[in-house]
Amino acid sequence: MISLRRLNKRFLTGLVALLPITATLYLFFWVMGAAEGFFGSIMQVVLPEKWYRPGMGITASLIMIFVVGLLLEFLLIKGLAARFENIIYRVPLVKSIYGATREFLSFLMDGQSKGPRQVVAFTFANNITLVGFVTKRDLSFINNDIALGKVAVYFPLSYQIGGYTIMVPAEQLTPLDMPMEQAMRFVMTAGIIEKDKG
Repeated sequence: MISLRRLNKRFLTGLVALLPITATLYLFFWVMGAAEGFFGSIMQVVLPEKWYRPGMGITASLIMIFVVGLLLEFLLIKGLAARFENIIYRVPLVKSIYGATREFLSFLMDGQSKGPRQVVAFTFANNITLVGFVTKRDLSFINNDIALGKVAVYFPLSYQIGGYTIMVPAEQLTPLDMPMEQAMRFVMTAGIIEKDKG
């Protein structure tokens, strides 16, 4: 006879196996569905009705992303994009959302290639240590003695998008010899996931 504890263990084992792939597939299909819904409706207006096939919206979105990336390599287009971005940064609320999203994605994608990006440990009183990421070393733009000799360190919160940016004296930080992706995974999963699978 199978005990209740064994049933629970098997259920949890199955849940752990299925939940990550289910969440990944859900997010993937949600993004694909959103792309198909938005660009597909545009394609249906532009193309004759008999030419449209399901999936053309996804294809169009992928082509658009590639073309935009290609065009931004040209100085003229890059200049126009910068002007458009300046207009966005003048609109209240929109500039906050756009700026935060853009900077965060740039931070994750560019890593060391875009200014100082370093994994560090900071120890508070009572030997409590947090893992964080140096995001900015030059804080002179703050124009205040409070930032003198300090760097900006981002401490993410586990299992959610959020965290704290703290100005910390540089000499109180301990550099950690670990890739940013591994450190981010460690912090965001509360230390449960230690390394890449495979």
